[in-house]
Amino acid sequence: MLQAIRTLRWIQPVRALSSVTTSPGVQANLPPATPAPEPDKLYSKLEIELRGIDPAVLKSYTWFATTAAEHLGIEKGKCWSPRKAHHERMTLLKSVHIYKKHRVQYEVRTHFRYMNFHKLTGSTLDTFLEYIERNLPEGVALQASRTELQQIPEHLRQPPEQV
Repeated sequence: MLQAIRTLRWIQPVRALSSVTTSPGVQANLPPATPAPEPDKLYSKLEIELRGIDPAVLKSYTWFATTAAEHLGIEKGKCWSPRKAHHERMTLLKSVHIYKKHRVQYEVRTHFRYMNFHKLTGSTLDTFLEYIERNLPEGVALQASRTELQQIPEHLRQPPEQV
C-alpha cells in the first residue's frame, strides 16, 4: 500500500514555475505577499519560584522541570532552596466567650525552591512554561519572572557630541 501511495505521488504532473508567464497588462492570480515574520524575542534569564507544603514534592518537580529543560536544550542555571521553611502560626481560642487560657495553635510551613534558566528564545520559553504549568502538582504554586533582552535605542547608541 505504501508503494502505491509513493507511485501515485510521482504520477501527478509537476509544473515548473518558469512555465507560468503573465503579460504585462494582466495581473496574475498570486496570493498577496505576506509580511516578514517578526524576529523571536530573546530572554537572558527565566527565574521560577516554587512554593509548597511538601519539600519532597518540590524536589521531585524541580527534577522534572530541569529534565524538561534539558530535552528542550535550555541552559540550566542555579537551583536552590532555603534551609528553613517559612512558619506561620495562628492561635485561636477553644471557647468563644470564656476560658482564655485554653487556646489552640495551628502552624503552616511553606517550603520554597528557586530555579534559574538562561539564554532562551520566546517560542522555547512559551513552550517550556506551558509544559511545566500543565504538569504542576497539587499544593505547589509557581511564579515565573523573565528578563528580556532588547536593543539599545538609537539615541543612546551614539555618544553625545562634545561641546
